[in-house]
Amino acid sequence: MSESGAAAVLHQADPAQRRRLRWRARRGLLENDLVLTRFLDQHEQRLTDDEVAGLDRLLDLTDNELLDLILGRRELDESEDPQARLVLQLLRSA
Repeated sequence: MSESGAAAVLHQADPAQRRRLRWRARRGLLENDLVLTRFLDQHEQRLTDDEVAGLDRLLDLTDNELLDLILGRRELDESEDPQARLVLQLLRSA
């Protein structure tokens, strides 16, 4: 099993880590909160550790920066984290 595959199993197998991810996804802007909750409801069971890391990087943004990305008002630079870009695409489809 690859290193990232083993890490993904650890994330999915640890209920405390999954609760922390959901807690961290709670936002001050209702719009972000709704999108992130719907996203996690649809995708959380299948997220790899790399995708969780990309989501964490998106969650480091301010609420307004994150909302602008979700709504397509701005894009991530091509040089930015590919996992964050992948998760952003999933967020936009949620």
